Amino acid sequence: MTQTNKNKDIMSSKVFFTDMRASQSGNLLQKLERMVKKAGIDKIDFKDKFVAVKIHFGEFGNMAYIRPNYAAVIIKMIKDLGGKPFLTDANTLYKGSRDNAIDHLHTAMVNGFNPIATGCDVIIADGLRGKDERIIDVNGKYCPEPKIGAAIAEADIVISLTHFKGHEMAGFGGAIKNLGMGSGSVAGKLDMHSTAQPKVEAEKCIGCKVCEKNCNHDAIHVTNKLAAIDYDKCVGCGQCVALCQHEGVVMSSQESGEILNYKISEYTKAVLKDKQHFHVSFIMNVSPECDCWGHNDAAIIPDLGMACSFDPVALDQACVDLVNKACPLHTENMLMEKAHDCGCDHHHADLQHGNADHHDADKFHVLHPDTNWEAGLIYAEQIGIGTRQYELVR
Repeated sequence: MTQTNKNKDIMSSKVFFTDMRASQSGNLLQKLERMVKKAGIDKIDFKDKFVAVKIHFGEFGNMAYIRPNYAAVIIKMIKDLGGKPFLTDANTLYKGSRDNAIDHLHTAMVNGFNPIATGCDVIIADGLRGKDERIIDVNGKYCPEPKIGAAIAEADIVISLTHFKGHEMAGFGGAIKNLGMGSGSVAGKLDMHSTAQPKVEAEKCIGCKVCEKNCNHDAIHVTNKLAAIDYDKCVGCGQCVALCQHEGVVMSSQESGEILNYKISEYTKAVLKDKQHFHVSFIMNVSPECDCWGHNDAAIIPDLGMACSFDPVALDQACVDLVNKACPLHTENMLMEKAHDCGCDHHHADLQHGNADHHDADKFHVLHPDTNWEAGLIYAEQIGIGTRQYELVR
């Protein structure tokens, strides 16, 4: 699925892309089908195979997740090719509407992921309480034996459908984040988050108790209008960081965020080990933070389109580049606020003109300056998941 890039004398992967233009002769659902067929999804041997279609169902109250209509297109194609698809995700580590299989299934159904809308059933990969897992040996430096949700680990084929967006701990959420973090059991998510711990910025904390009320591990409490973290209980899930509207809780260091991305890559390697796989990313409603929260802030750029590849590393790199080259939406959104708050004039100029050559025009760095998304892709390439070099086929 790779070709030689004669200009650089290196191997690159093909990433297929289609924009948001549509007409009576070709709506977006038809364009999605044409794109994945052009990319060669039908070359996968689906006959009588169990196919895990890894997706994020969206936290209840979040509206940025992928529309079920798109999932239905992929499901029908898999079934037409003889496969046995199921939509799947693993339970969350944090407190919310998806931290056990009962609530998770209910949320998926409410958000439109049901057999009537999509054409297949939903299976929560790691079971009722997140303990149904399989250990997969990848001899990783950080996670030698990733703990993967059993339904995903036991599937014959993995197809990922990803809403591409920003992420408060990883920098952005793409195919690798969807596969690695999303497929880990509850213990697996603990494994990945073990070095990523938040800290309280005392001068910014106002004692609102939002972090305390939403911590699933009773690890943060507010006393005398100041939050304090019990690190014996903290698992580093980052929910307090995402929910704090005053930057009163932040990640303790960039290094911990980089290690989190390394661990996510190793988990992705475990998910894909010995499996045929294919990946689709939807660069639509590009929200600044993850779909894991019960809200979604305003999109930072216009909807761009859909991309797909057999190579999740190349796909993520292509999506990053497309977003960074896009002009931002000049409305009230987190990207414009962060660029304004830094007090740097060239931020605005570079962002407005899609000048991603300037480091400060990296939209994900502007959104989440304490993260380093590039470290994750570099490491993913090093451990053999794919290549950052790609040919964009429009």
